[in-house]
Amino acid sequence: MARVTRCAVCGSEVLWTVTEAGKRLAVDPRPDEAGNTTAYRDGLGVWRSRRPSPELPIAPWERLYMPHAATCRTAKTAEAVTVPPVLPPGVADLAAHRRARGRRP
Repeated sequence: MARVTRCAVCGSEVLWTVTEAGKRLAVDPRPDEAGNTTAYRDGLGVWRSRRPSPELPIAPWERLYMPHAATCRTAKTAEAVTVPPVLPPGVADLAAHRRARGRRP
């Protein structure tokens, strides 16, 4: 049985996997040919995921899935709407300076 839960941001169903690096990655629960992540269930029932490459193409037991970060509706709109916090007196905002120099804040 898949570990399908709800996204805390948008409420959509997500399937949690474990990457090759041991990190958790949320993917959409249905296979998607447009996805860029393969996932499979190992012998212990843990969902594993990885990025396919020319050296390690998709194996017969793997399916392509779309990472949930690419399809999360609310996360994209939340980034655009975020308002920077008001800084306390005496604290300089370096983000404007970094943007002027072409660096990310």
